[in-house]
Formats: sequence, C-alpha cells, structure tokens
Amino acid sequence: MHAARPGRMFPEVTQTPSASAMWLRAVSMTSAAMLMASCNEGVLDPHGPVGKAERVILYDSTAIMLAVIIPVIVLTLAFAWWFRARNKRASYRPDWEYSGRIEMIIWFIPALVILFLGGIAWTGSHDLDPRVPLEESKTPLDIEVISLDWRWLFIYPHEGIASLNRLVVPAGVPLRFRLTSTTVMNSFFVPQLGSQIYAMPNMVTRLNLEADQPGTFDGLSAQFSGDGFSDMRFDLVSTATEAFKDWVNTTKTQGGVLDARTFEELVKPARADGVQTYGQVSEGLFDSISSDHMAAVPPLRGQ
Repeated sequence: MHAARPGRMFPEVTQTPSASAMWLRAVSMTSAAMLMASCNEGVLDPHGPVGKAERVILYDSTAIMLAVIIPVIVLTLAFAWWFRARNKRASYRPDWEYSGRIEMIIWFIPALVILFLGGIAWTGSHDLDPRVPLEESKTPLDIEVISLDWRWLFIYPHEGIASLNRLVVPAGVPLRFRLTSTTVMNSFFVPQLGSQIYAMPNMVTRLNLEADQPGTFDGLSAQFSGDGFSDMRFDLVSTATEAFKDWVNTTKTQGGVLDARTFEELVKPARADGVQTYGQVSEGLFDSISSDHMAAVPPLRGQ
C-alpha cells in the first residue's frame, strides 16, 4: 500500500460555473463596456461651453428623477416583502380606505419633482438660447450653413470660401451660424458641441456654439429627410488658430467657384460624395438661397 500524500487525503472538487452565472457575468461585462463607451462620445463627452452646460442639466434632471424612482422601487419591494402571506405580524385591515398623511406625501413629492425639473428647464432654455451669443471676448466666426439633399454646404462669408461636407473651425473661437435649407427641414447637430437646431427652407435660423479644444467631431442631420438621410453626415474639424488660417489660404489657392450656376448642380439630390472646397463664393449667395431669389445672385467680380 502506498501512503497518501499530505494534503491529498480527499479528492479535489472542481466547481464549474453554471450556465446562468456565466450568462449573468457576460451581460454585466457587456453592459459595463457599453456604458463606458457611451461616455467617450456624444452628449456625455462635450467639448464646448454649450455642450458642457447641457450635460449639467442632463445630470441634474437625472438625479432629481432618481430621487423619486429609487425610493419607489425600494418601498415597492419592502411592501411586497412585509405583506407576504407568511408574515403573521403584518396587520390586515380590509376596511382601511384613507390617510391624510399618505395623501399629502403622494401629491407633495411629485409636485416638488415638477417644480425642480421645470425650474431647470426654464433657466436652461433661457441661458442656452441658440440665438444668444456666447459670452466670449474673441470675435466670433460667421458661418452660413445650407442643408441640401443630402449634403451640408458651409460658407465662410468673410473669408470668401466654402466647403462641402466638412466644417473647419478654430478652437476656442465662438461660432456664429446662420442656417437655411433648399428643400425639406433638416436638423443641424454636432452632439459634442450641443444644441441642435432646424434648417428650414425660406427661413434663417441662428445658432451659437464653440469648440474649446482641437479635435474632429461628428456632425449629422437629426431629422429624416429622404433616402440619403443616413449618409447626411459631416466632420467638424477644430484646429489651432494658425492652422485654420493656413487652411483658409490653401482653400483659396486650390480654386473652385461657388456661384448660382454651381449651386444649381449642388441642389440636385445626391448622396454624400466626399469633401469639396470652393476658393470663391458669390456675394449674397446665402441670402438669395434663404429668400428663394437665386436669380438675384450677382456674378463674381471679374466675370
């Protein structure tokens, strides 16, 4: 007979995790990964004063609602546990029908929630009014936005250039937008900068934003507008001030003319086909488009 080895008197028992435990672990890890990934882009990862202020409103509203939701869930579970069939200490009162104290609590707490949420919405809607200029000492950059089917056209009126499907801006400089549409209503939205706003035909809407640091941010149309809606996206490229000036000078030297004749081709429905720039833009083109008076667009100087 062989002597048993120390520590080996009993056979080892290997416990295999159950399928439900493995499934629960996988779901938990996936949920945590999705939550972490969602915080790295969109409205939860703002890169401008407007987006950051909107995130504060979102967090405050969520906290106010959780102050009601969490106690309700806890009390529901507590009541269900206390008044279970096997609990002999729970008193059964079939004739009970009214309690002034409970009635006051039931109405008082929702009233406070509505009051707090209404106050946040009221102050936020005034402080973050899209038309209100940002309180910055720097001179804002004027940009004219035209939504096409299904592309975005950006005109820099003071620089005399334009860009299709790409918006280049200097970081730390307020952006003053004027927006219109050639056909249907579209919604201009850069989630990480905040405040979407509609671009509508024969109308001009205004929006003030700012990118506080260099980077590339996704822009899109948040309003369904036809077959090419899903591809109606653009890149907002925020650069240093000197890099923006270099881009403007490079765009002017690359040529390309945006006048009434060129715009007639752009306004035809087409899918996004890359980025295009124009080194010259007819004066008053945006105003003529927004007022539907394209025939009044003056020719470029020298033509």
